[in-house]
Amino acid sequence: MENGQDQIRVVQETVSGKEITLAHVIGGPEPIIYTKLGLNPSVDYGSSALGIMNITPPESAVIASDIAIKSADVYLGFADRFTGTMIITGEIADVTTAITQAVEFFHDVLGYVTCKVTKR
Repeated sequence: MENGQDQIRVVQETVSGKEITLAHVIGGPEPIIYTKLGLNPSVDYGSSALGIMNITPPESAVIASDIAIKSADVYLGFADRFTGTMIITGEIADVTTAITQAVEFFHDVLGYVTCKVTKR
């Protein structure tokens, strides 16, 4: 180790193939969650729900984002083509619709293995 400092090595692994591993709707999250996710709670908190998806291959998050914002009145809070993560905000019914529509498209049209949409 250089200069006596320990180095941390991070290894990221993804599942090969086409898969949605997480599709979840959070109803009424606390404002701190918006802040920690890099979202503006003064803009997004009134929306009352968060939706999060994780997809492989990670570039699929771009497609999921497009489907989500065209399926319901939701705001795209985050989409990362490198990790496959998408976060949306909106009213709980809209977020649920957007996440469900994206999962159904990936399953029915693109042949992805998908998880069920969960809510809490």
